[in-house]
Amino acid sequence: MSMENARGVLLLSHVGFSFMEDLASAVTARGLEIYVLSSLPEEEHRAARPGQLADLADDVRVTAAHVLTPDDVESYLDHLHRTGRDVACCLTVWEGYRPLMALANARLGVPDLDEKQALALRDKLTLRNRLADAGLSNARARALTPDTLAAHQRGDGRYFVKPVSGIASFGTFPLTPDTTWTDLEALAAEARADTVYASALTSAEHGTPDVRFLVEDYVPGRECSFEVLAVDGVPHVVAVHEKCEVTETAGAVLENACVSPPVGLTTGQIADGLTWVRRVFDLLGLDWGCFHIEARHTPEHGWDLIEVNPRVGGSLISPSVAELTGGTGLLALWLDLLLAARRPAHFTRFLAGLSYTADGTPPSPNATYFRVFFADPGTLRHVAPNDRLPLAPVLTQIFLHAGDVVAHSAREVFLGQVLWRMDLADRDDVLARLVPASAHAIETAYEPAPGTEQR
Repeated sequence: MSMENARGVLLLSHVGFSFMEDLASAVTARGLEIYVLSSLPEEEHRAARPGQLADLADDVRVTAAHVLTPDDVESYLDHLHRTGRDVACCLTVWEGYRPLMALANARLGVPDLDEKQALALRDKLTLRNRLADAGLSNARARALTPDTLAAHQRGDGRYFVKPVSGIASFGTFPLTPDTTWTDLEALAAEARADTVYASALTSAEHGTPDVRFLVEDYVPGRECSFEVLAVDGVPHVVAVHEKCEVTETAGAVLENACVSPPVGLTTGQIADGLTWVRRVFDLLGLDWGCFHIEARHTPEHGWDLIEVNPRVGGSLISPSVAELTGGTGLLALWLDLLLAARRPAHFTRFLAGLSYTADGTPPSPNATYFRVFFADPGTLRHVAPNDRLPLAPVLTQIFLHAGDVVAHSAREVFLGQVLWRMDLADRDDVLARLVPASAHAIETAYEPAPGTEQR
């Protein structure tokens, strides 16, 4: 392919990662070139990761800072234009760069969220109260200060704390009488020192970058995520994952296992959820994009929001969707949406066949279950997949290895994750055996702590 005829996709990478291998595979499968703009990797990856990105891509630029800026995006687009590249669209899975993706797509003429929308979705304080004002949430939120912390602790309600502009599960936890302002200051200090998460958690609204927290009414119920692609004002739900095991710790909420379609909801309750999602999208004007909508349901009060993520869900959400659809994951669907956005009619018809119908009927005869494993602080002595399971997984990913040292942190440390597929008709019987066994799908052992006896 001559340089003058080159056509490709711009991928924004945070510190060298952000699902680059998965995105590159999807772009290559569509016969397009790969252009990667990455912020500077962390020190331990600085020597190797730029070369790995160069092996993936047709053109790579790594900046000198750990965080990309609008000027970085504009400059790289100028470079690609000067070298004869036709950039079809821009894509990133790093939520902190979602406004930059919107900026790039606006310049390229690709229908997408605009920057203001992307930024507004990251303001969880304003968003919560906007939905409450519209009758779409039963919870309200307030900025967390020493005074509001004390006031909520004196009350008899249940409350939840999270960063105003959060990401992953960092600093998310139920408020207790033991929560102190010192605890929150320590979380803020940890966030500021975190190379990967700092830019997504801090705000310069009041002068110097810092982490702002909110306190909101606790949202009870069975938690699910809606995997949504919005095309020209119409949201299509391609999957609903029930979080069938959630652990609320002192500093984070860990999502340990998910099943799709949900096992704990009726078809009618799912249909109600689809209607609720459409009302949320209409209120917020979310006409284009990929979204991971986290919500909880109770029979008494229906659906209520946890958060709106303007991106693909993390962990194994995209591969799970691929197993449900029979081959096309959520990352690939998002890419196809961007490539088709100027003339979406054919893609919309295709997407409709992969989406839930209005009455809550799932689109696929398949079901999936996946489990995520988180590391404990300490030194790993042994990590290995367990091959003695009642159903063989379709995907096993292990991120840590023997000898790795895991530090104490307020954010989750992923150890590995495992995905299974089964027939929907047999799901309940399969899960009865698989769920308890899956807790040991990755076997781990840690070195004894100093001063303790090895057992």
